[in-house]
Amino acid sequence: MFTLPASLTRWLLTLTGVGMSVFHLYVAQVGPPDAYVMRGLHLAFAMVLAFLMFPGFGRRAPTAFDLILLIAAAASALYPTFNLQYIQNRMYYVDDPIVLDYVFGGGLTLLLLEATRRATGWALPITALAFLLYGLTAGNQSIGIMLDQLYLTTEGIFGIPLYVSATYVMLFILFGAFVERSGAGQLFMDFALALAGHTSGGPAKVAIITSSLFGTVSGSAVANVMTTGTFTIPLMIRTGYRPAFAGAVEAVASTGGQLMPPIMGAAAFVMAEFLGVSYLTVATFAILPAILYYLAVFMAVHFEARRVGLVGLPKPDLPRVGQVLRERGHLFLPLAIIIGVLLAGFSAAFAALCGIASVVPTTWLRANTRRTFTIPVIIDALEAGAKNTVIVALACACAGIVIGTITLTGLGLSFTGVVLALSQNSLILALILTMAAGIVLGMGLPTTPAYIVQVALLVPALVKLGVQVEAAHLFVLYFAVLSAITPPVAMAVYAANGISRAGLMESSWAAVKLGLTGYIIPFMFVYGPSLLLIGEASTIALTIVSATVGVMCLAGGLHSYFFFGATRIWERAMLIGAAFALIKPGIVTDLIGAGLIAATVASQLMISRPVTPAAAAAGKAGSTG
Repeated sequence: MFTLPASLTRWLLTLTGVGMSVFHLYVAQVGPPDAYVMRGLHLAFAMVLAFLMFPGFGRRAPTAFDLILLIAAAASALYPTFNLQYIQNRMYYVDDPIVLDYVFGGGLTLLLLEATRRATGWALPITALAFLLYGLTAGNQSIGIMLDQLYLTTEGIFGIPLYVSATYVMLFILFGAFVERSGAGQLFMDFALALAGHTSGGPAKVAIITSSLFGTVSGSAVANVMTTGTFTIPLMIRTGYRPAFAGAVEAVASTGGQLMPPIMGAAAFVMAEFLGVSYLTVATFAILPAILYYLAVFMAVHFEARRVGLVGLPKPDLPRVGQVLRERGHLFLPLAIIIGVLLAGFSAAFAALCGIASVVPTTWLRANTRRTFTIPVIIDALEAGAKNTVIVALACACAGIVIGTITLTGLGLSFTGVVLALSQNSLILALILTMAAGIVLGMGLPTTPAYIVQVALLVPALVKLGVQVEAAHLFVLYFAVLSAITPPVAMAVYAANGISRAGLMESSWAAVKLGLTGYIIPFMFVYGPSLLLIGEASTIALTIVSATVGVMCLAGGLHSYFFFGATRIWERAMLIGAAFALIKPGIVTDLIGAGLIAATVASQLMISRPVTPAAAAAGKAGSTG
């Protein structure tokens, strides 16, 4: 079968990728066109790139068949754009679709499923296909009505998820591509080494700090692992960490990037649209839980290092904070600009545009970064931004099939009834069911469609049981994200294992243990919305203190070490009990938690312990770090 020459494929990819990025930058500057035009062009670009990037028949280069598919995909995605007046004037669900509607609408649906399969695997297309079949059979909908909903309105493929991908996500991914090429990755690494490299277990702490910083601009757990983990995992192993633990640290730290403001992952922008609030509001809800997540991982690493006697890296060999900031600190400016623009009340799209516009001039502020961006590098960044958007765009469009079917058939209301019946109107049972569903969906689907499906099927049941709507949305998002470290399908752990070469299950369970606080935090903010910075200032302050102490206790209990030394079994039990007491809002539980901590500390101080070489080394590391 005829295949495209490599040079032609390369040229087509560059032309399409740069064209997609330039189009979105232009729209961000002058304002969006009609919804069908904006979303149709976004999807057309993404599908063309998908058929070029992921050839069929297991080939390395696109074939003539792939070219036919990409032309058909682009035509189907742009059909509403070229027939905009007809689409806007017809009465959906009343006027019957014409033959061309069936041809292009059916074609787009099938081609979207195929492009998504190539880009993300079988799980999401099969899920969308199952909902389509449900709508046509049990949902009692005709093909014409389904076509109307999914293709000829903005309630299906061209719905809110694709709107968010086209308006916000594309720009932030493009921003990340420019930031990566500015040298900020080296800044993040050097900054983390300067801050924590010399402390007990320094390399693991470096991994946490670096991954949290890089995660703010990447939004992908796997991409984060493959970018920062190539340095941090070998460094951790060389300094004494078990390969499984080293890989787990990187996987858990990288996964948290989707939960960490200011940028988070693509699903956060979808959440803002569903809630009808600004993205800054969503980031405000998410900031404290994200800090607690990383604090828990940081303390777990610290306690593990002290327990086994791991020292930090030699301080003379590490960069100094002042030196790092003088040489590359200016590369933090684009992130600061995005935060400043958001705080000033502007839209997320405008903030991303300002961030992108600031990256190149920022590199001119120092001689050592002034020549970073050449014309080829800028073209490469534009192309990479478009390529990195493909999976998100296709996933959002495919999720639109699911959402459109649920809305048309009323399946969401039926599913809410099922959840309420299974939980017997018990909130804790409903939360556990939702957690399990979120993890299972997240194992097979990218985070964004997994979150979208849960919003349609599970969030209404939680809200009906009295959960604050913001907490319900963030709850399902957390478990869609945490599926990346949850066995048996833990994609972030798989990526880390490719570097650490450790046993898969050993690494997976180490990741669960390290990230356990992340599984508990969603229950915390459901029962105590003050953790989302909602409520009175005094209540929020008390929640912050109790939750902070609680996650430290949980880390100490799970990793057999607390501030005064290794813990015995009853001390671990008291620490875990204190953690759960402090996690539940309320004065009584806080007092119980404080009492258990006091008892643990007293036990540690009163009962003498033999000094082992490991403990001595840990003590020496602590005194020097």
